[in-house]
Amino acid sequence: MHQGVGAMLMAASVDERVDIVYLWVNGADPVWRHKRQLAFLRWAAQQEDDLARYGNVAGRYRDNGELRFNLRALEKFYPGHGHVYLVTDGQVPDWLQASDALTLIDHRDLMPAHALPVFDSGHIESYLHHIPGLAERFIYLNDDVFFGADVDPALWFGDEGVAVFKETLAVPDYDALQPNETALVNASVLSKQWLAQRYPQYRHAPRIFAHSPRPMLKSVLHELEQAAPELFHQVRQTIFRSWRVPPLLPDLVPRWMLHTGRAAILGLDPLYVSSGAPDAEQQFQTLVDEFGKILFFCINDTSDDAQDGAEELQRIAATLHRLLPNPSSFERRDCSIDATDAACSAILEQTDELTFSA
Repeated sequence: MHQGVGAMLMAASVDERVDIVYLWVNGADPVWRHKRQLAFLRWAAQQEDDLARYGNVAGRYRDNGELRFNLRALEKFYPGHGHVYLVTDGQVPDWLQASDALTLIDHRDLMPAHALPVFDSGHIESYLHHIPGLAERFIYLNDDVFFGADVDPALWFGDEGVAVFKETLAVPDYDALQPNETALVNASVLSKQWLAQRYPQYRHAPRIFAHSPRPMLKSVLHELEQAAPELFHQVRQTIFRSWRVPPLLPDLVPRWMLHTGRAAILGLDPLYVSSGAPDAEQQFQTLVDEFGKILFFCINDTSDDAQDGAEELQRIAATLHRLLPNPSSFERRDCSIDATDAACSAILEQTDELTFSA
């Protein structure tokens, strides 16, 4: 066993709490939207060729109500979770109930003023282990990644290290970053470059990791930041996602933990639902059939050209409402979900026809 795993287990014995960290943005907020538009005009004037694939599409920032249902899933499947931290750009969901169990973290309180505003999640993620009061063990979730079955902390933080879920399909094994590839593929390339230079025995597997809840160890992230200060400095210079500067948490962090014995790969065929896919209706049906039996699932807003309120977007909240109808303790009781909207009601009628497996 790597000595880092032993240190991890010792830390776990001192602090058994597993905190939860979310990033959240409401892309429909007119003040925030105006700030983003101005920032992009300035950024693109200097770095017009740097924008990553899908780096500034509407679906990256759109709020389809996912966070509200994500917190419902958290309480349903992991009632023993630790403190919840919600990282936002000064935004607060209008349905959110003030709670001693949840802390809002403003970008201004986490990142230096000269770096703001920031619209690249890879930049924001690089500061998560600096959240004041954060437990040694925490799980980081994007709001579109949900727990789908009862959570056993021993699976996510096991004796062999934290759980890492790989994708089954291989990706191209490039030697250099690619302007037309996704951020995750380029993140794999960056990992290959840095790990091969640091560890001569490193052998790269050309794959990406599942878009899953990410169990993290705060001390290990601090250790990596000390080992790779140039990479953290680089990603903390971005404003929008750049193909030249891939994110660190989705790929380098799990690869480095695997290589140094702080993580273990678990096999799983993850469930992804893509709102803009031609077979989206069938994908949502599969989610309904598997709900309660899958460790996690992701509902990816791929409706890049859809207008807010489009039927394919309404299907997201409507399906989640069917699966998770009970409010969490984080919701205001005077702010119920409005199911009277005609488009949403139509989708709800369709989801009434979905069958739930016993």
